[in-house]
Amino acid sequence: MNKALFSITFLLFCFSISAQVGIQLSLISNTFGSITDIKHAGGNRIFVVDKAGYIRILNPNGSINPIPFLDIHTLVNNSGEQGLLGLAFHPDYAQNGYFFINYVTPGQNTIIARYQVSATDTSLAEPLSSTLILSFAQPYTNHNGGELNFGPDGFLYISSGDGGSGGDPLDNGQNATSFLGKILRIDVDNSDPGLNYAIPADNPFADGPGGNRDEIWSTGLRNPWRFSFDRLTGELWIGDVGQGLYEEIDMETAGGAGGLNYGWRCYEGNHTYNNNNCSSMSTYTFPIFEYDHSFGCSITGGYVYRGQNYPIIYGRYLYTDYCTGKIWTLKNENGNWVNELLFENSGGNYTTFGEDKQGEMYIGNVRGELFKISACDPALAVNYPDLSISNNPIPSGTYEAGNTLNSQGRVETGSQVDFYAFGSIKLDPGFQVESGAVFYAKTSACLNGGN
Repeated sequence: MNKALFSITFLLFCFSISAQVGIQLSLISNTFGSITDIKHAGGNRIFVVDKAGYIRILNPNGSINPIPFLDIHTLVNNSGEQGLLGLAFHPDYAQNGYFFINYVTPGQNTIIARYQVSATDTSLAEPLSSTLILSFAQPYTNHNGGELNFGPDGFLYISSGDGGSGGDPLDNGQNATSFLGKILRIDVDNSDPGLNYAIPADNPFADGPGGNRDEIWSTGLRNPWRFSFDRLTGELWIGDVGQGLYEEIDMETAGGAGGLNYGWRCYEGNHTYNNNNCSSMSTYTFPIFEYDHSFGCSITGGYVYRGQNYPIIYGRYLYTDYCTGKIWTLKNENGNWVNELLFENSGGNYTTFGEDKQGEMYIGNVRGELFKISACDPALAVNYPDLSISNNPIPSGTYEAGNTLNSQGRVETGSQVDFYAFGSIKLDPGFQVESGAVFYAKTSACLNGGN
């Protein structure tokens, strides 16, 4: 997306901007609470998680059930980064009705619990069906992680932050005896003695009683707020929130043995943070991509797009930044990771992405707004004619063109003229915007109302 806004008198001998791929967001509803997760259960309904302790159902016709699917608001600490944070439906949900949630209690304990849908009403969960799966203390109020996802192997993966404060003062990320600062992996279809789950035999830290936490899949994470699996390849994508300088994206190939150490607190992204008692660099796995805080301040990890409606973004990983509202895609081109900005919306405060059954994508924010994502293709320019404008003055209004929009003429005081084009906008010699006029030029694959 390229744009220009002018409101002072100027003369141009040449000015040109060109468009690229874009995305746009269509508002579904703004009536949710602070959205922390968006999931489907294998059908056409969307389940939206509210940090305050509610899960609500969005139906295919756009209606929202007035009664929450689940209401545990009395159990959660809805404060700061804590609350109801994650949801995952069992792969056999249609048969067993099981789903799992991740929340933080008023006593600052992370709880992973299993619930079951009502036997008589699929729009409601059975509130008394709760089974505690896993619990661990949060020493501070921030960096709780909170994501839940079933992997292609059928095991439940859980993200946990380093426990909070700043700089990981308890060194949880590098401590294999702590649940904090990790991705955990457990078998919820079986149970080991004294547990409501089993340890997968191939977990990299499984060593029996004592010692390391057998549930650990990977270590060295600061706050892996959102992670996801590529539904086609099985790759694990992690958006790990950085400290003061860098945000990072980590990726594990499918079928790996786990045990990767992503480096925190020794490294923030690719950069040394605190190397006290750290190992050599070769023992750590560094991100496939990072960005510094001139671009944002807190990454929100997303998904690799595998829907069928927008082939132009197929296979790209979409992610955003909470502070800037910008949405990027990351893709591999001939062995190189290429990052592309597709959407710019200052102050979006997007907290999570989601997929529906078909792989189409959604995004939610802290204000309770849920959007559906669509992509915009410059090839659609064939549906719009090219324009050449030379009026003196140019009448106020919006002008949309296909591949090219060329203009001479004058935008006079008190008027507003908006130019949009799929391809390029060229302002020829003699084009003029008088003082007190407003002129807006934008090239985008989405045209007016896009990114």
